[in-house]
This record gives sequence, structure tokens and C-alpha cells, in this order.
Amino acid sequence: MGEAGRERVLRAALELFGRDGVAGTTLSSLRAASGVSVGSFYHHFAGKEQVAEALFIECLAMYQDAFLDELRAHDSARGAVPGVVAFHVRWCREHPERARFMFTERPSGSTGLDARNRMFFREVRSWWRVQVRHGALIDVDVVTAFVLWLGPAQELSRLWLNGQTREPDDAQIVSLSEAAWRSVGGNHGD
Repeated sequence: MGEAGRERVLRAALELFGRDGVAGTTLSSLRAASGVSVGSFYHHFAGKEQVAEALFIECLAMYQDAFLDELRAHDSARGAVPGVVAFHVRWCREHPERARFMFTERPSGSTGLDARNRMFFREVRSWWRVQVRHGALIDVDVVTAFVLWLGPAQELSRLWLNGQTREPDDAQIVSLSEAAWRSVGGNHGD
């Protein structure tokens, strides 16, 4: 099975895992939906857990790369903080299947996932420290920073993706963006 077959398995997994969850998806339904043979499947994956891990890392990489692009697109923390909040909600709206999967299926640590997260958080921490030195952001650890910065936007997106509320609208995004700035902006978010 070439790269196209691997991609077929991942596309089928996104659909099936989104509908039935990883636990509710059988290996045979995953192989059937992807149209690959047993041998071809096992050429790339040891089982559905490895498919879930590969899919999660793929989704996370897409999100993190776009997050960093959004972060770099702003000249100031005052632009970046609200810009990233808006980006987060927009990304979830543009990629609802991937976002839903990321919110519901969190694989345990893996080498690929751990390496990806180390790179991402190293870059965000570096950007944050520069902003703190200039007084633009409050001096907090990276976990607290992410909770204050993106926690409400993540929760709103999660509620929407789970069908518990309507799709976030522009007014909500503006409110969350401004609240994030008030939470993390230096000099009390002024």
C-alpha cells in the first residue's frame, strides 16, 4: 500500500472515528471503508490505535502549524492574542471533523506526539517570553497562559462541535478575543 492507501485509511478513520469513536470502530469496518486489504493495512499500521494516533498527530500538526502562522502574522501581542482566539474558532469551524476528533480522542503519549508538542510549545513559550519582557503579556507559565488565552474559545468550540450550542458567531468571537486580552495582557490588558 503506497502513501495513497495510508491516506485512504486516515480519511476513513476520520469519518468512522467521528461517527463511532475509536472504541466503537472495528478494524474490519475501517479496512472496508478505506478499501485496503488486510496486508496493505498492516503494512502501515499495527492496529486501529496506531491509526488513531497517526490521525491525531496529523490533525494536531495542521492546527499547530496554522496557529503558529497566525501568531507570526501579528506585529504585537495586542493583535496576536485576539487573532489567535479568532483563529482557533475559525479553524474549528473550517475543520469540524478534525476538531471534534481532537476534542474527543486524545491518545496517550507517543514519540511523534511528544516531539510535535515540544516543538510547538517551545516556539509559543519563546514568543510569550519576549512579550513578557516588553510588558505586553503577564508572566505566567505556559499552561496557565493557554488556559487564560484559549480556554473559553476551546470550550465554546467543544460545546458547538458536540451539538450542545449553536455555531459560534462573530460577536462571540470578538467577546472571547477581548476577554482573552484582558486576561493575559500586560498592564492589566490595557
